[in-house]
Amino acid sequence: MNFVAIDFETAKYSRESACSVGLVKYQDGEPVDTFYSLIRPPRLYIRPDFTEIHGLTVDDVRDAPTFADIWDSGIKPFIGSLPLAAHNAPFDMGVLEAVLEWYDLEAPEYQYFCTCNLARRTWLGLESYALTKLANHFGIVYNAHNALDDAMTCGKLTLMAAERFKCANVEELLKSAALEMGQFK
Repeated sequence: MNFVAIDFETAKYSRESACSVGLVKYQDGEPVDTFYSLIRPPRLYIRPDFTEIHGLTVDDVRDAPTFADIWDSGIKPFIGSLPLAAHNAPFDMGVLEAVLEWYDLEAPEYQYFCTCNLARRTWLGLESYALTKLANHFGIVYNAHNALDDAMTCGKLTLMAAERFKCANVEELLKSAALEMGQFK
């Protein structure tokens, strides 16, 4: 089971306002590497209600690198050609698309899947499929809305679903859950 779990936190509702990113690389079903960075958003402002969610303030990101600073040297090589897993993938893929566009960076072709949709197909009848609710349900202790912890939890849920379906790779897992890989670009 080889993939990269990804999560972004944003400074406000606009998708290019990424203020942190977390990635966890899984190879053969094991976490083998992590990448985390605060990100200085294009406009140095974080909505107070967003600070209440993720705890990040303008002071935290003031001296952080921009997304463009960490893309070519950090995020892009970290992902390589592996598929991406994200909980509520339309949000995270939307953030990725928006920051690439904002900084006029070439968008690579990635495959991705949504672990929220995967959870809905794997564990029927749960009250909620929010990441925090799933973590509580399965006894996963983590720091909610920390991008790296969110990515790690997303990866753990992927592996739990693979175990439930007895799948050895992402393609088998998505087929078992009657889901398709999304295409980014």
